[in-house]
Amino acid sequence: MSAPPTPRAPRPGWAARPMRRGDLAQVAQIEARIFPFPWTYGNFADSLAAGYDGWVFEASEGPGGLLGYAIVMWLPDEVHLLNLSVDAPVQGLGLGAAILDWLVDDAGARGARSMLLEVRPSNTPALRLYERKGFHRVGLRRRYYPAHDGAREDAIVMVRRLASDPFRG
Repeated sequence: MSAPPTPRAPRPGWAARPMRRGDLAQVAQIEARIFPFPWTYGNFADSLAAGYDGWVFEASEGPGGLLGYAIVMWLPDEVHLLNLSVDAPVQGLGLGAAILDWLVDDAGARGARSMLLEVRPSNTPALRLYERKGFHRVGLRRRYYPAHDGAREDAIVMVRRLASDPFRG
């Protein structure tokens, strides 16, 4: 894996930059607002401490502010997308798709051959986005996610080959 390049904007008016410890309180607040079973502040802090890529996406025009974020774990020639989230007030505006495109481009430019992720079957908007962006279902992790009343929800495992993969077909 090569060092992260200088971040470019995922879309005009938005800026991408590495997540810092000082962002974690706001990231955790957004996470708690948008998910019934959110990552905690500690989950984000542990991810950064472990050396995972953390990215925040902000408005570079107007009042600014954090719009979304992502956590990516690098493996030898693959990246595992652990978290991609968009704050509630700006959901449905294409930011999730723009962030995903940005992450795919960044990972491919840095030598990753594929991107892997898990998604809840109940998260229909995310499933549609990943399928639209070229991810394919490759497996199922049974009882992966916490659910209501102590139940567990499966995770659909998806993968996408990246442009840096010489075997991409």
